[in-house]
Amino acid sequence: MSEKRYFRQQNPFRVPTTDGKLIEEHIGWASTQTDQYSVAHMVAPPHWSEPHQNPEFDEITIVVRGRKRFEVDGEIVEAGAGESLLIKAGARVRYSNPFDEAVEYWSICVPAFTMDSVNREDDAA
Repeated sequence: MSEKRYFRQQNPFRVPTTDGKLIEEHIGWASTQTDQYSVAHMVAPPHWSEPHQNPEFDEITIVVRGRKRFEVDGEIVEAGAGESLLIKAGARVRYSNPFDEAVEYWSICVPAFTMDSVNREDDAA
């Protein structure tokens, strides 16, 4: 019998975090050793943020509920439920949720997200 031409993810990889953010990688390096792209479901709590980064991948964010703030090369962009944003590789970006409600979204990275390719800056930078 031939190899299946699909993969059903029933147990996404839950990325350990210390900031209250839920990250479930469905497809990607951590969950399936896929390096071409990654797909993750995320929920960021109110008043969450992370350091600036300069990723080596394109990242598409699709907001399901709430609002998410993006600082892209110094410009502030906010996206709400039903909206999406593509941030190209090489942009200096900072993600945050300065709002009073959680934000739920999906993230698609091409190529796949890895800690080595995200290039996060130190908090003091």
